[in-house]
Amino acid sequence: MAQPKLFLQPLSAAICVACYSATAVSAEVETTQFLAPIVVTAQQGNDANGLIVHADPKQPTQPIPAVDGAAYLQSIVGFNQIKNGGANGDVTFRGMFGSRIKILTDGTENLGACPSRMDNPASYISPESYDKITVVKGPQTVQYAHTGSAATVIFEREPEKLSSAKPYRGQASVMMGSYGRLDQNIETAVGDESKYARLNANRSVSDSYQDGAGNRVPSDWEKWNADLALGWTPNADTWVELKGGKSDGEAVYAGRTMDGSKFARESLGLHVEKKNISEVIQKVEAQVDYSYNDHVMDNFSLRKFTPVDGMSMPMASNVARRTLNSRVAITTEWDNWSLVSGVDAQNNKHSARKGMVNTYKDKPRVTDMDFESYGAFGELSYQFSDQNKLVTGARIDQTQIDNLKTDTERKETLPSGFFRLESQLTDQLKSYAGLGYVERVPDYWELFSTQYYQTGTTFDHLDNEKTTQFDAGYQYEQGAFKSWASVYVGLIQDYILVAYTPTGKMGKLEAKSRNVDATIAGAEAGIGYQLTDQIQADVSAMYAWGENTTDHSALPQIAPLEGRFNLRYVQDKYNVGFLWRVVAAQDRTSYREGNIIGYDVEDSKGFGTLSLNGTYNLQKGVDLSVGVDNVFDKNYAEHLNKLGSSGFGYAATEQFNNIGRNYWARISMKF
Repeated sequence: MAQPKLFLQPLSAAICVACYSATAVSAEVETTQFLAPIVVTAQQGNDANGLIVHADPKQPTQPIPAVDGAAYLQSIVGFNQIKNGGANGDVTFRGMFGSRIKILTDGTENLGACPSRMDNPASYISPESYDKITVVKGPQTVQYAHTGSAATVIFEREPEKLSSAKPYRGQASVMMGSYGRLDQNIETAVGDESKYARLNANRSVSDSYQDGAGNRVPSDWEKWNADLALGWTPNADTWVELKGGKSDGEAVYAGRTMDGSKFARESLGLHVEKKNISEVIQKVEAQVDYSYNDHVMDNFSLRKFTPVDGMSMPMASNVARRTLNSRVAITTEWDNWSLVSGVDAQNNKHSARKGMVNTYKDKPRVTDMDFESYGAFGELSYQFSDQNKLVTGARIDQTQIDNLKTDTERKETLPSGFFRLESQLTDQLKSYAGLGYVERVPDYWELFSTQYYQTGTTFDHLDNEKTTQFDAGYQYEQGAFKSWASVYVGLIQDYILVAYTPTGKMGKLEAKSRNVDATIAGAEAGIGYQLTDQIQADVSAMYAWGENTTDHSALPQIAPLEGRFNLRYVQDKYNVGFLWRVVAAQDRTSYREGNIIGYDVEDSKGFGTLSLNGTYNLQKGVDLSVGVDNVFDKNYAEHLNKLGSSGFGYAATEQFNNIGRNYWARISMKF
């Protein structure tokens, strides 16, 4: 696998030289600098009185700094991930999964191609290369196509602001950890007031880890990303950016019968923004983005071939998805009103080919799915008093899905909307309450990766999923005390449930999708207290609950109650802390039901892990962070982990365990 090592291989040495170079020492180094702590519960910088959460992906997290989008999102309260091995887990939020969570990068959607979501959208994201993560909980925005019913997640890079006085900036980091983990990241930009070029490049490798019992868990990976952006800012109100990127990788999966031997991405995008056009028109923005994902899964190149689950020969499958996204939006403001309105469109085509060993390379790609959608939206805000604000929105999407295997098509009109009241009750207390509705067409995986629940072969065997959800929450801050909470309750008509039954060849489990009605509810909450000028503590918890009201059973694949306790000692130059994560047992399960990559097998046991971390400011712009995860080498499995593959010797109902004690150190610099 070719990799852009030119920028990354010397990175470790370059940072060490920067740390101890005499030329770097100046009077500025003596300036007192507050050091941000390691992120362990990323619930800060909230908008909409707590509904919208912001996180800084450039800050290291504990457990070990994230290799992909799913790993970082797990540090934000409410998120979990279904793990396959060491990398490329699939995100869940409040027990919801897949296209119920809208994941965007710079306002565009990069969909994976694997029919079993080996290369889910979060697997292509290197968090540290972005400037900000924004999470909108629930169906409380309509600004993006196919609104997420559970959440909308946006990874963003901000336009560069350079000057002739300092025509460059950059930052770099190197992280080393147990089991051969090595991450290298660099971001650099050059330019002036009117133009810039920015490079983001990173590489991450790791060997297989050991669990708390000392057993090897197949989980090694190697991946890289490189993105280049060229920007033009002729004045303060105009921004044009052309960007392109490539990436690739490979990953061994303890929880699958095949590994990912190729995760190639190509992307190209053009973004344009114009501000302050008139007294009413505040901003016009437009973008068009292209991506191509080329993914290979096989059972021989990264593992010793073993006949398993009906695969008697070394096999490979090559799938690809070509996606074109476009969006135009206008922000207008007058008096106490603000309106964001616009249109967007997406077209994506999925293709596949396969064969024994590498014979697939000589075969033509066969396109099996063509998806098109066009949408229009409007999101209106009205500040009707100093203390109260009303936010409401509506959108309509027209979609068409063509099943090219059977020459059938499905056309749908999908409405969605919400309204929300944001209130400043006192100087210390803020709250929000909103009601949202969204319809979701069955996604590629629910339609194409499962067998039809009924005996017919019609393309419309699944109804659209319809979610009505109430969200509410508050934030309170007075003196040294802070607290916050978010609660929700939702009714889901025609919830798309995936069940696994032994009807395939040789009794192999076969995924089937069907509609049921469901009720969901839950909460996230946190309390923080500044004990002294140096000592701070916070506690957070999250709980999700779901009921299949059609079958009177639990909704499957929902993470159990979880709590996190974080205690820190903070000084100007250093901080130290510990994180205690406690996860309850999960006894609300539904046997062999779940989603496209996982299903419930049995109730899970609770566990607790303790992690230690610290950061020291070596000199201005240079920080050293260290950590020990799972200090007591606890042997445990997450409830949402996949079953271990029998090809690696796991029993039919045995999950693979999480990583045992894990040491890591990260050095970062800004220039």
